[in-house]
Amino acid sequence: MRAVLQRVTEASCTVDGKITGEIQRGILVLLGIEDADTEADLIWLAQKIANMRIFSDENGLMNKSVIDVHGRILLISQFTLFASTKKGNRPGFTRAAKPTIAIPLYEKIIVELGTLTGSKIEVGIFGADMKIKLVNDGPVTVMVDTKNKE
Repeated sequence: MRAVLQRVTEASCTVDGKITGEIQRGILVLLGIEDADTEADLIWLAQKIANMRIFSDENGLMNKSVIDVHGRILLISQFTLFASTKKGNRPGFTRAAKPTIAIPLYEKIIVELGTLTGSKIEVGIFGADMKIKLVNDGPVTVMVDTKNKE
């Protein structure tokens, strides 16, 4: 699994003109899932997201997590995070998990993040044409890949 975490002051997802999820202060998470991902990857990544210290403390240092600041998470599925760009100019997506594998993992990480943060996780619609609006705070953008745990 790959995730791009963006610290935001606000973010929203719209599908067909309707808002499917929106948050104020928190993290916009773009999530890519590949066939090789497991439930262990999901748990590790959810803990990483919930506990990533990317919010400033009283001294202006990034020492607080989304939990610490009572922030929210907007989770967006994004298979293009597994784009292969080695050959030609058209990205290939063979590493991205098919919906039969990705959707159950996506749904489980929503539950896991909700449990860890104690708040409702806002979401897009898996596989839909989503329009994402955000105000990146900082900007702070962090990439996390479960294949780089060690």
